[in-house]
Amino acid sequence: MQKEVMARAVAAVGLGLVAGAAQASGFQLQEQNASGLGNAYAGSAVVGENASTVYFNPAAMTRLEGSNVSTGLVLVKPSYKFKNDGSRNTPAYTGSDGGDAGSLFELPNLYVTSQIDGKWVAGIGMNSPFGLHTEYSGDWVGRFQSKVFDIETYNINPSLAYKANEKWSFGLGLNWQRMAAQYARAAATVNSAFQNTDIKLDVEGDAWGWNTGLTYKPSESTDIGFAYRSRVIHHLKGTLFSSTPAVAAGSAAKVDMALPDTFTLSVSQKLDERWTMLGDISRTNWSTLDKVLVKRGDNSVVQVLNANFRDTWRVALGGTCTLSDQWKWKYGVAYDQSPVRGEEERRVSLPDNNGYWYSTGAQWNPTKQSALDVGLTYIHIPKDRIHASTSTQGIVEGTYKGHIILLGVQYSARF
Repeated sequence: MQKEVMARAVAAVGLGLVAGAAQASGFQLQEQNASGLGNAYAGSAVVGENASTVYFNPAAMTRLEGSNVSTGLVLVKPSYKFKNDGSRNTPAYTGSDGGDAGSLFELPNLYVTSQIDGKWVAGIGMNSPFGLHTEYSGDWVGRFQSKVFDIETYNINPSLAYKANEKWSFGLGLNWQRMAAQYARAAATVNSAFQNTDIKLDVEGDAWGWNTGLTYKPSESTDIGFAYRSRVIHHLKGTLFSSTPAVAAGSAAKVDMALPDTFTLSVSQKLDERWTMLGDISRTNWSTLDKVLVKRGDNSVVQVLNANFRDTWRVALGGTCTLSDQWKWKYGVAYDQSPVRGEEERRVSLPDNNGYWYSTGAQWNPTKQSALDVGLTYIHIPKDRIHASTSTQGIVEGTYKGHIILLGVQYSARF
């Protein structure tokens, strides 16, 4: 019986990892600078106004003269509030609604570029492109499916760009990524021993990916950018722990996970000396997570998890208004599609639905060589239903109401 519960626990961890990937705005994090936050990241692959373009499109580094540094921090505060409507944990008692599952986390970033000559520019970026944290109260109705779920990534991205002529530039980058995940839940509903046992999984690993991009300037007032970030295939390894002897502790576990690749097409159109309009469309191939193999330490497959994710689109429109030599106003809106198809596929580790972005921000240039950006975004997440059912982890049924608030600051300088 203990081996069976352990196997199901490892499988549940894999399912939690898949669920974490279920929201591009939550797990795949767009917020890799604060200078684009005010535009809802419209035009992300073409703006190239500071060194953070290392991440968004390395080709745009050719627009930066001399040596440049850009560093910032984005605060992310998601809110996910569950309302029970028919959940069952037989024979365990049902439990509370769990409080607000969203938790505040920070996304720091640092980018540096250096012009080698009139054609070549080198750069490097350090950021966190994937991450989330959800946490419920210990007595909540879905405690057998998830209490705590946490993912952190650390990404180092050296890049190189080449300016072919006044119209075309090309860029290429390499990505080393470290990923750590923690998942905790109550063991099972089957009896009091398992009901009062918490299972926790710690897994981690590192992997490699790459990114590329180009920029094209068909006229003095129009710029076009294209960027691609590859899949990153993680082989996470760790240990499953138990809080009581009811479940055997110290079992090795493995989860293989392919984080999705993304294509982005951006346009910048200068209307006059004051106004510039920005557009952005991106596709993320979440279907790479259609199935996740959860394995024991001896590589035997515990379960094949069918996430049934769909590929998604993100569309953003925004603009910038130059108010004076020192000040700019930024604004933007975006639609961010969810890869979760419906309530049967939704998971409690990250309740997920399409997101609607409303953004604004300002840029202050104290000198011609420096800029300070502040951005603010509210992401509306429509109310969604969930019906998550497993044989020993109960049935979570009800609705989620959510939103996300983003606040960021970025300092950029040229030397």
